[in-house]
Amino acid sequence: MKYQILKTGFFLADGGAMFGAIPKRAWSRKYPSDEQNRCCLAMNCLLVWNEEKIILLDTGVGDKELGKLSYYGFKDRKDLRELIREQGFNPEQVTDIVLSHLHFDHCGGCTYRDSEGNLRITFPNARHWVGEKQWQNYLHPNALEKDAFRPEDLLPVFDAGLVHRIDSDFELYENFYLKLFDGHTSGQIVSFIKQEDGAGLLFPGDVIPTKAHLSDEWISAYDVEPLKSLAAKITLKDRIKQKNITTFFYHDSYNLSS
Repeated sequence: MKYQILKTGFFLADGGAMFGAIPKRAWSRKYPSDEQNRCCLAMNCLLVWNEEKIILLDTGVGDKELGKLSYYGFKDRKDLRELIREQGFNPEQVTDIVLSHLHFDHCGGCTYRDSEGNLRITFPNARHWVGEKQWQNYLHPNALEKDAFRPEDLLPVFDAGLVHRIDSDFELYENFYLKLFDGHTSGQIVSFIKQEDGAGLLFPGDVIPTKAHLSDEWISAYDVEPLKSLAAKITLKDRIKQKNITTFFYHDSYNLSS
């Protein structure tokens, strides 16, 4: 399968929140911050395709109601539909959207508002894949995550019959695997693609948000179950140690892959 990273924009997050208990003198050597201790985070989606399928992994924050999220200082946002067109496809051709989880910075691009302010589905012919536990968390969020979920991002997609939920590891297509992990949030999907030449592509989402987070104990304070995050990360790192595995970092502004 061919692939292309789609850079949909950047935002700012507190460095202490991103690296949890790790002292700044340690994490700042691997990831920079500004004078207000804010780290610039990317939203790097991944487009994967062959002759039959066009699959998008995560959709960025989109462009809806960002005034309510001004704290994050979103900048250099790109229209995901235009990025898709630059690769020679139309949004209507996308067959599958795999959402690592449903926090607004990963799924906001699933819908948009047209010129008259109506809410529209960005990829109207695509199946949108979500972990079942994540979906339930989206509908009935816990106190720590309730501000990270927005009904307008996925409910229109659900109403259109395009949301598909998985409650166990799942082979989406031949050699395209969806693996479920808890930690940062419940029921995250990690995508793994085995290539014909034996190489592999790994899209871990917020299990490993930046290259700096490859260190085992470097766990974000945003993670609701840090011990499960640790276990998930160790499992993925064991896979990464295999030869020819390219790992894509959704939030890393400086290292897109490794």
